[in-house]
Amino acid sequence: MRLRIDLATAATELPWAQVLAPGRSLMYDLLARNAPDIGRRFHGEGAGPYGMVPLGHGAPVFRKAQRRRGAYAVGGRGTVELGSPLFEVVAVLAHGVKQRELIDWGGAAFRVLNTHIVEPPSFASGRGRFRTATPVVMKGTGLTEEGVRTTRQAWLMPADREFPVFLQRNLRRKAETLGLDPEVSLTAISWIGSRRTFVVGGRGSKPGAPIEIALTGPPETLQAIWSWGLGQANSAGFGWVTT
Repeated sequence: MRLRIDLATAATELPWAQVLAPGRSLMYDLLARNAPDIGRRFHGEGAGPYGMVPLGHGAPVFRKAQRRRGAYAVGGRGTVELGSPLFEVVAVLAHGVKQRELIDWGGAAFRVLNTHIVEPPSFASGRGRFRTATPVVMKGTGLTEEGVRTTRQAWLMPADREFPVFLQRNLRRKAETLGLDPEVSLTAISWIGSRRTFVVGGRGSKPGAPIEIALTGPPETLQAIWSWGLGQANSAGFGWVTT
């Protein structure tokens, strides 16, 4: 489930470092003010056996903004989406946003015009195609096929040998975190976008690429994945699935 926020701004650009980074802070601020117990639990230990945080968000999108080299274009009317597979969390986020006239997104003032709850697709067939608007980040073992470690910070790109294995493992862990059927399978990677690196949360940069994949699995599990995102660091804005 998602909260879509309609916005307006007189700003014309965002620095690339502020395209994703403010989203996590916004969600935790909304939780801290309206559901502090949930916010403390997510921030301190996460949820379920793997300590995952069932939050996600996308980048602000202003489709009519004039593009600018070296910066992310904003301006006029746009949207940003926040999400979680947990209805109670989305309800808290919606309540918090409705109490605000403005959102500070990396120094740009976004005026809140309206909010909408967006339900996930039904995925009644047990199949779904998921395309992300933001890069998917995944870590691997850092080992070659011969078992030799080459790096400790083993960021994977979608074409890497380990990527499908670790992505599917991540999807199943998300299902287990939520108490859902984990029998979800990655059947294809049908598109890979350009590599991009974002700095978020003062913890260094995270590289990845947007992707489109095909999944099979229980409809409720696929709905949860759609609401949460693909890969790691969803609460930092990575792996956001387009609607």
